[in-house]
Amino acid sequence: MRHAGLIAGAAAAALVAAGAITYAVAGDDGGGRTPSAESADAGFARDMAVHHQQAVEMSYVVRDRTKDEEVRRLAYDIAQTQANQRGMMLGWLDLWGLPKVSSEPPMTWMDMGGMASGKDGALMPGMATNSEMKKLGELSGKQAEVFYLQLMTDHHKGGVHMAEGCVARCRVGVEKRLAQGMVEAQQSEISLMADMLKERGATPRS
Repeated sequence: MRHAGLIAGAAAAALVAAGAITYAVAGDDGGGRTPSAESADAGFARDMAVHHQQAVEMSYVVRDRTKDEEVRRLAYDIAQTQANQRGMMLGWLDLWGLPKVSSEPPMTWMDMGGMASGKDGALMPGMATNSEMKKLGELSGKQAEVFYLQLMTDHHKGGVHMAEGCVARCRVGVEKRLAQGMVEAQQSEISLMADMLKERGATPRS
């Protein structure tokens, strides 16, 4: 029950942070200026939308690979929260009239464009490779639960790093607040997943 409460609390915190932010976004606390395509605001929105999409995919995969209600509940909450946030970020890019893709490497807005090689599909730090995604889809039961929790822990660590970058660099106030909400919610889930791994006789990979 404690884990169920923590899962629901983390999801609720993320959704509260994301609530009511689809209006008057372009000029919110940003001096009335629409962000440029090269800005941290646009870069974070583009990159985190991609990052979130993989988390959603992983979560739906594991829900089909285990009957464990605790893991299924966590996966559902992560999928719903990150899908909603992804929609908001893509919506902001539409509002700003900016492209959803860039010719620059991911995380260039953080001056870290060379940090991830993109090898085997891992476009940004924390992202699973194509091989890891394939493996997750082939496992079942406890093995799938452990691998998902390990992959998502790495994924969240990368996501927290990116969100902290937005908190420091973004100019649009509502986006900075969403990023701070991501930091807090994902750090809480990292702690929760460490406990869930321990219960299954496993540990995070890093």
